[in-house]
Amino acid sequence: MIEFRGVSKTFPGGVQALKNVSLTIQSGEFVVIVGLSGAGKSTLLRSVNRLVDPTAGEVVVDGRDVTLARGRELRALRSQVGMIFQNFNLVRRSSVLRNVLAGRLGHVPTWRSLLGWFPAADLELALQALERVEIADKAYVRADQLSGGQQQRVAIARALAQQPKVILADEPVASLDPPTSHVVMRDLQRINQELGITTIVNLHFIDLAKLYARRIIGLRAGELVFDGSADRVDDATFTAIYGRSIRSDDLRGGQP
Repeated sequence: MIEFRGVSKTFPGGVQALKNVSLTIQSGEFVVIVGLSGAGKSTLLRSVNRLVDPTAGEVVVDGRDVTLARGRELRALRSQVGMIFQNFNLVRRSSVLRNVLAGRLGHVPTWRSLLGWFPAADLELALQALERVEIADKAYVRADQLSGGQQQRVAIARALAQQPKVILADEPVASLDPPTSHVVMRDLQRINQELGITTIVNLHFIDLAKLYARRIIGLRAGELVFDGSADRVDDATFTAIYGRSIRSDDLRGGQP
C-alpha cells in the first residue's frame, strides 16, 4: 500500500528531518511510529499525502508516486488519505455533523459545499461515521461544547467520511489524558480491524504502541532504528529509539 524509498528531507536552514528512510507498509496494517520530538515522525507521516515534500527519494501510495503528483492527481490522492491531527482541526463554532461532512468536500462540487448542500448519501455517511465512534448523539451539538476526547473522535469520524484507503494520525492523543488516550486508540484500532483501512499513527509513548499496534517503527534523529512487531520491543529497542533504558516515568497510562 505504501512504500518509502530512500526518503530524505532537509528543511531550510539545514535541519535534516529524515535520512534515507526505506520501508513498506502493507494494505490493512496498523502501524505506530514512535520516537522523541524531532525524530522525524510527523515529517515521515506527512510525506504520504504530500503535506511535506521529500528532498530525495520516493513515496508510493497504492502504486502511485506521490512525489510526482500534481494538480488533480494530487487532490484525488489526498481524498483517499484521511488525516487526524493533534489539535483536532475542527471548526469549533460549527456543529459536529457539519465538521464530519467536511470529509466529503473532495467528493462534491464546490458550489454545493459552499452552500452546505450535501447529498442525502453524504449525510448518511457522516452519521454512520459518528455512530462508529459512538458519538452520533452529538451530531447537532457545536464542536466547542465537546470534551477534548470527543472532539478527537469527531476528527476520526471526519476522516472516515472520506471513505479513505489510508488513515494518518499525527500525535492524536498528545493533548489527551491517559484514559481518554486509550479510548481514542481503541477507536482507531477497531476501525482498522473492522474496515481494513491502512492506519499509521505517530506516538511519543511506546507503551501505547505496544498495546495497540501490530507493528512498531522507531525513528531517532531522522533514521529508521527499529521495524518489527510489538512483541519484539524490549529494553534494547527502547534504548535504540530513545537513547536511554526504560524507566517507569517513560511509560504512560499502562493497561487500558
